Amino acid sequence: MLTCGLTVLAAYLLGSVLGSQLLTALLGGPDIRHLGSGNAGATNAVRQRGVKFGAGVLLLDLLKGVLAVAALPLAAEAVAAPLPITLEELAMLCGVAVTAGHIWPLYFSFAGGKGIATLLGVYLWMTPAALLLAVPGFALVLTLSGYVSLAAVSAAVLVVFHVVCIDDAGAWSALGAFSLAMLALVLWTHRGNLQRLARGQEPRFERVMVLRRLTR
Repeated sequence: MLTCGLTVLAAYLLGSVLGSQLLTALLGGPDIRHLGSGNAGATNAVRQRGVKFGAGVLLLDLLKGVLAVAALPLAAEAVAAPLPITLEELAMLCGVAVTAGHIWPLYFSFAGGKGIATLLGVYLWMTPAALLLAVPGFALVLTLSGYVSLAAVSAAVLVVFHVVCIDDAGAWSALGAFSLAMLALVLWTHRGNLQRLARGQEPRFERVMVLRRLTR
């Protein structure tokens, strides 16, 4: 059990390595946590430092999600087989930990991002079929509305829908519980955005509203 606990801790510490901070250290320039929304994620990175920088942040944050659920459980099994829980269960715990690390990073005063890119990496490994529904759904909502927060929540809902209604796992599986827990986390991290959206005060990401402009 100690090995599992250390593996989950390693996933959290990995999550605490923010892509935006790593790129800033390598490339120089301003810390995006002091600009715009103050968020360390890819959306604020694009808005404040351009598409290339934002794409780099997205890739790094996505990769750490994949690494946490794909490599860390296998490393734990190699060190201390047999494990007291299944690899799938350990991967889910690592998925929670790496996402939490991104949102509340130990190295950066617990002020990180919303966790969407990292969670995307987690799902890319754990249930890639769900992303065939969630990613187009995210893109559709974003390009129609311009609201990144609404698109992120919609994508999380679509992952749950896929796991519960389409995937063989179903609602009562470990994956079903994990996807519901991650939806709750996404709703929590975006609660301020959703409140502003309800009041009509949420800023739009005007540059990505391609479909809205085409349908006018």
